Amino acid sequence: MPALLLTNDDGVHAAGLAALEQALAELGDAYVLAPEREQSACGHALTLHRPLRVDRLGERRFGVNGTPSDCVNLGVLGFLPERPVLVVAGVNHGTNLGDDVTYSGTVSAAMEGTLLGVPSIAVSLAAGGDLAVAAEVARLIALRVLVTGLPPKTLLNVNVPGEPPRGIRLTRLGHRVYTGKIVEQTDPRGRPHYWIGAGEPEWEGLQGTDMGALHEGYVSITPLHLDLTNHRAFDQLADFSRSLDAQYRPATRKRARSE
Repeated sequence: MPALLLTNDDGVHAAGLAALEQALAELGDAYVLAPEREQSACGHALTLHRPLRVDRLGERRFGVNGTPSDCVNLGVLGFLPERPVLVVAGVNHGTNLGDDVTYSGTVSAAMEGTLLGVPSIAVSLAAGGDLAVAAEVARLIALRVLVTGLPPKTLLNVNVPGEPPRGIRLTRLGHRVYTGKIVEQTDPRGRPHYWIGAGEPEWEGLQGTDMGALHEGYVSITPLHLDLTNHRAFDQLADFSRSLDAQYRPATRKRARSE
């Protein structure tokens, strides 16, 4: 049986991870390698300044004192008895939509798997949703990926609605605008402190987006590409770049003559 690597950012004891483990067990040897505690919104962080410790919690279940990306590195680069053929992160408790994928430890775990050359999927569930349904969606997508693979440097970000899904849609990332993100308060000693993330976000242009699909009751599958280069901007910025180069080179020649 091929090895599958399962992780999350809600912690190794999260119900969503257990549901995912059960659903994917028939596809291969499912190894759980997940943070020992919640790591939500940790992004793509790696632990580089202290050792990682791994606690065995079961035959194929391990808790790590690190981030989701740490867990994927461990699993892919040699901790498991064989290299996994698939990385699946989730089922996350709460959606990972639009710009929020840049903060998500769940999505970042799938990014790390992709960077290491392993097909990867991130799966998240809207509030009030059924974990069994989300896990079954993950199983169907994982099976298809195992058969057909994924395009280079591409991962799948999957979001499941809170109600029984009407179907599945391929979507692009949405964009939402936050208002009133910082709240200042005072502690009992009179010192100010701040909360980030307050306020209700507003979504722009739902048509064809991940948020739009969930709003209409569909599972959203968004292919994310790890080449962040804006290729369309090359023509627009060509004159900008040439102008900077022309200004920079005379300055460097002048310094060289003075030396």
